[in-house]
Amino acid sequence: MTREPSPDTGPPASAADLRLASAWLARHGMADARPTPLLASRLEVRERARLATYVILAALIVVSALAATSAFGGFPPYRPLPLLALTASVAGLLLAQSLLARWVRRVDQRAGATLSRRAAHPIQPGWRTVLGQPYAAFAVATFAGAIVLAASALAVPDPTVRQLAVVVLIGLLGATAITAIQLRHLLRFPVVAQDEESLTADVIMRVEDARELTTPSVQWSLPVVLFGAAPGWWGAAAVAYMVLGLAACVALHARTPSCATVARRVMMV
Repeated sequence: MTREPSPDTGPPASAADLRLASAWLARHGMADARPTPLLASRLEVRERARLATYVILAALIVVSALAATSAFGGFPPYRPLPLLALTASVAGLLLAQSLLARWVRRVDQRAGATLSRRAAHPIQPGWRTVLGQPYAAFAVATFAGAIVLAASALAVPDPTVRQLAVVVLIGLLGATAITAIQLRHLLRFPVVAQDEESLTADVIMRVEDARELTTPSVQWSLPVVLFGAAPGWWGAAAVAYMVLGLAACVALHARTPSCATVARRVMMV
């Protein structure tokens, strides 16, 4: 049964948002915690920001595919204008992601300003807590593998393949920059909590968001641009990269502690 929130727990929230917050708490082993308006508002803005990030990354993939088609889709000689447009689009998407992170931060700041008191011993989790070494190693390995895969296509004698590889490299660097902006936001924005329960929920949100960022959707999607144009050995290497990456991702999620477990360890320390 959902508890009524206390009167001094943050900005107003709808009954639907409170129900979603209650379900989120139960999903993370905190069924006895109170679904406060503060938590509900923070979860709601994060869900909106997450959806907007998906749109930004999808736009990056679509723009990269369009740039590849426009620049090298059977229209010799090579034209640099689509690549310039791709670079400008990546810069615009990076700006959009930065503004999105600022919006979430401002919502947190307004929510924190409504609290009559803060947690007695606030913490600022570092990257080892928020992301963890296994997830950090997976993210680095995935990025490095995608870069090596795209760079290897630059050695193919076919100029069309080399130019497509440039498109993939620009897209990968843009996606990595977007992820870096999100991680920087997770690590730097201040804790918003007034008691042990809200502090635990804050840590869970950070760990959950950081782990989601390590899912290499763009790194697995962009190399598809080269399929059909690159030689057979490159296609086999790309398939092996994606299969091994998927296996590592599944093993990582299965063998590492849950977000709630990580948060409880932080609270114990």
